[in-house]
Amino acid sequence: MICCLNPDCPNPLNPNGKKFCQSCSTPLVSLLRNRFRVIRVLSDEGGFGRTYLSEDVDKLNERCVIKQLAPKFQGTWSQKKAMELFAEEAQRLQDLGEHPQIPTLLAYFEQDGCLYLVQQFINGENLLKELQQRKAYKASEIQSILLDLLPILKFIHDRKVIHRDIKPENIIRHKSDGRLSLIDFGSSKQFTARVQQKSGTSIGSHGYSPLEQIRDGKAFPASDLFGLGATCFHLLTGNSPFQLWMESGYAWVSNWRQYLRSPLNPELDFVIDKLLKKDIQQRYQSADEVLRDLTPKQLLALPPAGKSSGKIPPTKAPYLPKSYPLLRILILVSALILLFGFQKSWYKHFRQIQTSLVSRLQHNSPGKDEALLGQPPKITLAKVSLVNTLQGHGNSVLSVAISPDGKTIASSGGDRTIKLWNLATGKAISLLNGHSQQVNVVVISPDGKTLVSGSDDSTIKIWNLTTRKQIRTLQGHSDSVHALAISADSETLVTGSDDNTIKIWDLATGEQIRTLAGHTFWVRSVAIGPDGVILASGSFDKTIKIWNLTKGYPIRTLEGNSQTVTTVAISPDGRTLASASRDRTIKLWNLPTGKEIRTLAGHGNTVTSVAFSADGKILASGSRDRTIKLWNPATGEEILTLAGHTNTVTSVAFSPDGKTLVSGSEDNTIKIWRLSQ
Repeated sequence: MICCLNPDCPNPLNPNGKKFCQSCSTPLVSLLRNRFRVIRVLSDEGGFGRTYLSEDVDKLNERCVIKQLAPKFQGTWSQKKAMELFAEEAQRLQDLGEHPQIPTLLAYFEQDGCLYLVQQFINGENLLKELQQRKAYKASEIQSILLDLLPILKFIHDRKVIHRDIKPENIIRHKSDGRLSLIDFGSSKQFTARVQQKSGTSIGSHGYSPLEQIRDGKAFPASDLFGLGATCFHLLTGNSPFQLWMESGYAWVSNWRQYLRSPLNPELDFVIDKLLKKDIQQRYQSADEVLRDLTPKQLLALPPAGKSSGKIPPTKAPYLPKSYPLLRILILVSALILLFGFQKSWYKHFRQIQTSLVSRLQHNSPGKDEALLGQPPKITLAKVSLVNTLQGHGNSVLSVAISPDGKTIASSGGDRTIKLWNLATGKAISLLNGHSQQVNVVVISPDGKTLVSGSDDSTIKIWNLTTRKQIRTLQGHSDSVHALAISADSETLVTGSDDNTIKIWDLATGEQIRTLAGHTFWVRSVAIGPDGVILASGSFDKTIKIWNLTKGYPIRTLEGNSQTVTTVAISPDGRTLASASRDRTIKLWNLPTGKEIRTLAGHGNTVTSVAFSADGKILASGSRDRTIKLWNPATGEEILTLAGHTNTVTSVAFSPDGKTLVSGSEDNTIKIWRLSQ
């Protein structure tokens, strides 16, 4: 289809091959600037142009957004002002687009009497649409939203930019990881001493913009913070600040609590009340002030999103807990032996008692047994070297997997393809096409015969790894598939989706066995224990659920993550579960008991992936801070940090012999690392 670029066209979509619009007879443009193919209209800008969803043919048809300025009233003040704001928006995106939660400017140009601004496409929904689907948000979710948005506001305010239009429509939640992005800098303004003293044009959205901005045209960092408070109020109560403003002006900000469904905790209540102060002098003056009142002290030690400002030492579990009766008995028996001498019979009885007690200690405290009997072995790596960087994906690499024989790497990404590589040589072996949207995840069966892929097109595809032919397509999920796991016997496939469900399939036949429901938000990771009975799932609802895979019932729910759970992995012995979160930490859990063992902290941004080595002695983690960290899961100590990727590390995988680590990244590359102890 070809989209007509006349902003007044009532039916802009036309069949391919047409030279003139069938609806308005405007000449059709197949490619803007010989590069951008316009697909469809996203929104109408009220007579000044439209916003379009488009494809960048120079970047393998990567999605982008094109904003059009086509003012009708040439030479008027309105047209001049619109052009000024449009040019300023392009400049703001040029200056601010380095932040991962602000769209990047791709192009700015004039064609056929219109101005065009091309920016990065954020794949997700804005918070207003999200609110319409779910009706209201919990207080904990509002706190998470504040913690996600405040660093963005700090970033733009530090660069002397005021957004001036903070509202739910201008905040988009990424479908990939739940991060929030701030969009639409068309109303933003450079904040200077001159602007501070001068009254300007009233710009913003009534109800979300504060008095000083609507009445006087003045905008400050505190003005954006009012918009943030109004946004949180809207999400909490479902009541539109615009409607309240239409009815009673700013009177609603004085009695905003009457619209709450239930009281807030004192901290959040105080923060929102101060954000909504009508008088700017009584309001928060900076994002830092809000964060200080909102954030627990221990989180303030974390570096800002997107930056790594030093290493945070991992949280270690103590080697000797306060009370161990069995250990005391062991010490007492040892003392008796020393007292009465090392006679043969005594020594025999002592060894029997010692063996029994050690066995009981190991059984009662899995994951901590080494700590009870002495310091856990220190893991040292003599050398870790980057031996190859594989390039070939035209977009982000979202997932990597290694075959059981250690010879083949499978990778998938935003370019909708799956690639197979020779691990030893780094040469591309094959390209698998079939999905219509980005391929989020790939996994190889333990018997090495089958490759499985999950995509944003809501399907799962099964491939013969030897012939590289597609065997079948599994359909059943109603939204993107982001999580895959195959049982050790290669008979059962588990899939997790953004439809909040987990599905169990017979891998050989493609028959759906059952659906597991229980998560209240996207399911982004699943892992099967080595026994084929235990299944773990991580969700954006901030929980991990443990299931009996064979019977299909939930065993327990693990709670303790302050942010969404991005990934889970089970150790080779089936005793330890690792989970990662957007709170930048990794938690280790005793899988049989569900008790938390320890928390690993050190990454400077969201942890996106974790993987155990085949012997379980090393845990690898990838992060949005662009690094990979290697940990000793027995002690919680950080062994090493690997730097080399220039964007988010999306996936990590160990080879079966544990000597090779493969990582995929949003920098469109795959890196191969060699580990030697």
